[in-house]
Amino acid sequence: MKMGFRWYGEGNDTVTLDQIKQIPGVESIVWALHDMAAGEEWPMEKILKVKEATDKYGFNLDVVESVNVHEDIKLGLPTRDKYIENYKKTIEKLAKVGVKVICYNFMPVFDWLRTDLYKEAEDGSTALFYEKAKINDIDPMELVNKIASNPDLTMPGWEPERLKNLSQLFEAYKNVTEEDLWNNLKYFLEQIIPVAEINDIKMAVHPDDPPWSIFGLPRIVKDRNDLARLLKLVDNPYNCLTLCSGAIGSNPNNDVPAMIREFGNRIAFAHIRNVKIYENGDFIETSHRTCDGSLDICDIVKAYHEVGFTGYARPDHGRHIWNEQCRPGYGLYDRALGIMYIWGIWDSLQRNK
Repeated sequence: MKMGFRWYGEGNDTVTLDQIKQIPGVESIVWALHDMAAGEEWPMEKILKVKEATDKYGFNLDVVESVNVHEDIKLGLPTRDKYIENYKKTIEKLAKVGVKVICYNFMPVFDWLRTDLYKEAEDGSTALFYEKAKINDIDPMELVNKIASNPDLTMPGWEPERLKNLSQLFEAYKNVTEEDLWNNLKYFLEQIIPVAEINDIKMAVHPDDPPWSIFGLPRIVKDRNDLARLLKLVDNPYNCLTLCSGAIGSNPNNDVPAMIREFGNRIAFAHIRNVKIYENGDFIETSHRTCDGSLDICDIVKAYHEVGFTGYARPDHGRHIWNEQCRPGYGLYDRALGIMYIWGIWDSLQRNK
């Protein structure tokens, strides 16, 4: 298992590369060009600028999260082909700096959804929180304004320029079914995977977060059956998964360790985090520790060890602790603690082989 740490770039992150360098076992920076709109071809000079910054600290750039998929591709519009061509050109450029995995998602409109970015826990820490009842009553635009309220630290998937036309996006998806979305994903993968294979880059889809329909929008990467279907759409070892335990695991019916054991050879990237799920369907993100949430992080890491996982992993969202002022879910302290918890489990499994 190779450990990475998500970083939003110089001037766009409260966490610095020299701080990340001091976290044991972190080899790579999980990165993206966050100022690029979905569908745009990434300029080589911007890619090289990230490489120049990370080379100083000996990090590799093996994992990109994310090269976002344009809504026209998800909608299956005639304009999708030009955006797919841009995606192919970006893949070719990323291969030149050693990228091995591209994490992406196929969620309509919203990449992820929470109702509170700073829900306070009993110990005084705060974390991302999903309140099921509020989703049933809230105006989506109210959520957009809330999540995009800090212009200095934009949230991935909630870029203001993309969501300013929210009503038009909802109108466009009004008659799009899950089968339509499956067909559009198949079209995308049939075009992209051959280019990814030639360039030795694995395309790793992220599950829907949360893994159920929101605001009536179709969602198709929600459970074990969806993962199996997706891998068969284009049955190629470069068509892979980003298995996010916290995203897909927020539905208690999803058995994350079982998915790892079944699909281990097609998991290119692992997001490891815990969530506490309440009986009413609410959930909050917790520390990585098993006893603090509803997911068995010990068994999740054990499952990766059992399948001989040699892919990339990162701690996913962390709590906000010790008065850290940071992008919601992406501070230094709790994610660093998460890495050490994961390594502790992994090292004990290595010793007892």
